[in-house]
Amino acid sequence: QVQVAESGGGLVQTGGSLRLSCAASGPTPKWYGMAWFRQVAGKAREFVVGIDWRGGRKRYADSVKGRFTITRDNGNTVYLEMNSLKPEDTADYYCAATDSASIDTRAEEYEYWGQGTQVTVSS
Repeated sequence: QVQVAESGGGLVQTGGSLRLSCAASGPTPKWYGMAWFRQVAGKAREFVVGIDWRGGRKRYADSVKGRFTITRDNGNTVYLEMNSLKPEDTADYYCAATDSASIDTRAEEYEYWGQGTQVTVSS
């Protein structure tokens, strides 16, 4: 069973920064495509950013371009640097992993999910 675990959420003021981390691990050595989604109560889970298994391709939602940056190490750990945070960035952030080589913005295309970490941006 593939395990996905996030960390790094918290409370920050408008304009501040946070860094989220996510690690995926499975029973066999392999690389996963990974992504961050976020969700506000009563709304659908929203794609934030994805990165392919090699880390060479990235895709950002328009709402976070220029403010958020995703990176990954040489394995299955990814980091989300969030700068210039706005109150509308407040949500539960979920890390997801997929066996697919491509980046998909649809939540249903990700097989493995973390428990989520809360990010709150105060105005």
